[in-house]
Amino acid sequence: MMVLLIIILTILSVSPASAATTLTDDVGTTITITSPPQRIVSLSPSNTEILFALGLGDRVVGVTEYCNYPAEALEKPTVGGYSTVSIEKVIAIKPDLILASYGNGEDLVENLCSLGYTVVALNPETLDQVIHDIRLVGKATGADENATVLADGLQERIDTVEARVAGVQERPSVAHVIWNDPIFVSGSGTIQDELIRTAGGTNAFSGVEGWKNIGIEDFIQANPDVLIVNAGTGMGGGEDAIAQFFINEPRFSRVSAIRDNRVCIIDSDVVDRSGPRIVDALEIISLAIHPSRFANDTQVVTTLPEVQGHGFGTLVAILACAGGVLIIMRRNR
Repeated sequence: MMVLLIIILTILSVSPASAATTLTDDVGTTITITSPPQRIVSLSPSNTEILFALGLGDRVVGVTEYCNYPAEALEKPTVGGYSTVSIEKVIAIKPDLILASYGNGEDLVENLCSLGYTVVALNPETLDQVIHDIRLVGKATGADENATVLADGLQERIDTVEARVAGVQERPSVAHVIWNDPIFVSGSGTIQDELIRTAGGTNAFSGVEGWKNIGIEDFIQANPDVLIVNAGTGMGGGEDAIAQFFINEPRFSRVSAIRDNRVCIIDSDVVDRSGPRIVDALEIISLAIHPSRFANDTQVVTTLPEVQGHGFGTLVAILACAGGVLIIMRRNR
């Protein structure tokens, strides 16, 4: 009887240690998580989207004011803005895991760590890193299986795009515009630059590093074949205000993308967040650059593959010729 008791106690004493998970986050910090966290605070919209896509929405107890997707995220308590997180609000929520982001600032992360909180910082800057971070979050939360399904599904979609544009002789020049007053574009070293190249195009502003503002003459001289413009709530003058600026500006009338009606409006939350929907952005941009290569995916209204995970709708591409605009927006269920 005594031997059996010793064996049981030994098993119980070893189990917690064997369940511990050790990982290294995107800023190089090694973190040990002893058990799957049940109260998670997300400090960026992309982190929130990853958590919900992994089916962990019920464990999310705090988000930022900008975490607006999926709709369920809007029902969660907020802890401040992206770069204005309230430590007091985070403390009040009593999280056992905080998913931070590079944009939150080093001081905030250091302060939270000094208070004894488990913080995993993410900073995905490429498609590969987005896939990696989905697996990392899965490991940190004990949702490894869901993370594998989601990551593998997204990678398969990326591979499909690459296969379809492989060997194309023509790689149109593409400009991605974030804002119009002043004109802000995505240059080299940005994830939007990678999307353009992976989709079979060349960045019209590859000579610009990062996200920079350019002049009207610079845009005219670049003369992009395809124009990708951001849209979404909060855009002054309406969701398509930026596109309308370029379409209606007389000085742009001879720019190839405007002249040939190759303007694609894309939801800024989809193309600017390094989360699961970045692959939606890749598919949208691929369709805009090489419509003939993706003819089987869209006619007038077509449903593209559903994002793996929970709380995510399907991607619907809508081709609208009225006004000379190619509108490809994400519609959520």
